[in-house]
Amino acid sequence: MNYTIEKTERYALIRLAENQFDETLNTTFETLSRNLFREGYSNIIVDVAPVQGVDQAGITSLRKISRQCANELGLLVLVTKNDDLIDTLDRANIGDLTILPTVEEAVDAVFMNELENDFRSEDDDEYDAESSVGRADV
Repeated sequence: MNYTIEKTERYALIRLAENQFDETLNTTFETLSRNLFREGYSNIIVDVAPVQGVDQAGITSLRKISRQCANELGLLVLVTKNDDLIDTLDRANIGDLTILPTVEEAVDAVFMNELENDFRSEDDDEYDAESSVGRADV
């Protein structure tokens, strides 16, 4: 698998240099993603601009990685402007997969997701505080 990777504090950006996302990439991509999870990355942006197609093995791999990102409250974001590839991925119904046209928009989506997670966490803390007060009055 030909790729480059950039790591920041909040996300890892993988730029694929392949024209097909198929079973020849599948194992390497999953191994790379698992290593990123171990390093603490739950937000993974994959620039698939040169990719022209994806087979069932690639879809299965993307589904696994997307689920893992979501379990860690992160995002898997694919970057492409290829309408045929987008249609194929849409038909695959990969839960929690985000597809955007530019890396900049993908980075923005990661930051927005983190903000939403922070707000949810604050709301949960407020709810917990209200619940414990309510029980103390009983």
